[in-house]
Amino acid sequence: MNESIPVPLQRACEVAVVGGGPAGLMAAEELARAGRAVHLFDAMPSVGRKFLLAGKGGLNLTHSEPFDIFVSRFGDRAPQLAPLLKEFGPDELRVWAKALGVDTFVGTSGRVFPADMKAAPLLRAWLHRLRAMGVQFHMRHRWVGWTEEGALRLESPTGMVSVQATAVVLALGGASWARLGSDGAWVPVLESYGMPVARLRPANCGFDVLLRAALAGETRREFLQELMGQPPVVQTGWTPHFAQRHAGQPFKSVAITFTGRDGRSFSRRGEFVATATGVEGSLVYAVSALLRDEIEAHGSAIFYLDLLPDHSPERVLVEVRHPRGSRSLTSHLKSRLGLDGIKMAILHEQLDKAQMNDPVALAQAIKALPVTVVATRPLDEAISTAGGVAFDGLNTQQMARGRPGVFCAGEMLDWEAPTGGYLMTASLATGVRAGRGAAAWLHAREVSAATVS
Repeated sequence: MNESIPVPLQRACEVAVVGGGPAGLMAAEELARAGRAVHLFDAMPSVGRKFLLAGKGGLNLTHSEPFDIFVSRFGDRAPQLAPLLKEFGPDELRVWAKALGVDTFVGTSGRVFPADMKAAPLLRAWLHRLRAMGVQFHMRHRWVGWTEEGALRLESPTGMVSVQATAVVLALGGASWARLGSDGAWVPVLESYGMPVARLRPANCGFDVLLRAALAGETRREFLQELMGQPPVVQTGWTPHFAQRHAGQPFKSVAITFTGRDGRSFSRRGEFVATATGVEGSLVYAVSALLRDEIEAHGSAIFYLDLLPDHSPERVLVEVRHPRGSRSLTSHLKSRLGLDGIKMAILHEQLDKAQMNDPVALAQAIKALPVTVVATRPLDEAISTAGGVAFDGLNTQQMARGRPGVFCAGEMLDWEAPTGGYLMTASLATGVRAGRGAAAWLHAREVSAATVS
């Protein structure tokens, strides 16, 4: 034996839940309610870190829209998630929160929040209940795989720990916000054991824009690069002028329209923010899956920005054409259309001088300004991730087909959803299904053993 490798400490438990996010905590609750002895392990010093951070601006628990519409938000994974959401959906989530002493309300957008908008009181009440149910917590225990005998291998402050568990629920999160524990390090581990895992990709993410400003000699430079067999350099981000003055500022009361080459389309009003290199924020997150897929398939995606969604194209053209006398174009558009600040700045950023001075071209741009995005922001910056453990590799109880007694839950599964309460609800629903599935599997195993004996 290599003496540099510490001898694992041996432990045993009936059920091990690995991961202390919403899905793991919910699986632990279901198992404890079924009378099982549950030990929860997490790599971080405390549980629910991403949950707490997500609730800083107001914890969005779920959404109040009709169930069929709610399920449709999960796109290609709606068929897999619909049965889980029927079992534990928006209504059940609100009842569950109420039982923890947390009242909820429906906001003007249909989103559901705790009455005090805070995540910490709900988490405290939840952990208090779990501890009262007998769940034992083991912090700073990072799962790194299985031993040859099938025990969990966990790195702990005291060295490598080997935990022999009859049933295991893995709820390891995605790969965004690694500092909070979701780092995706489990992907190669599961793949090494033959479990099918779809590549993790950013979801609800920001994008880098293609630099549109005309650069002297750009056309000639690209021609020479092509002649020499070199790919043209794609320049991303805003111009320094725009970035220095407007990064961090919001685009308010705008609309985005997008149609991909695969036929999928999007059109919605809302808000988003300019970053130093591109765009992010709620309206961008809502269309991010379509933009990401378009970029992956074709190298770029173009969405159209309506700067004045309350104005018809005809009215905008009339106002742009209105005689402005000695006033500057900026003063004219501010006076006639209320265009100023970042909205005016992006017109200057995206249009050349000739287009700015052409009333028809300018009016068209105000109503449908093309913005080209060429890359998602890094995975760790995303609100959530797409991809993960394939549903085909799990049975209907979310048990791995090749590893009896091992269940998966939460964001580590291959699904994605927009923000708005969908992520939280589905994470909890998968935790419920995995917890109940593990409890049923343990019961069936005991019945079988009793029958044999």
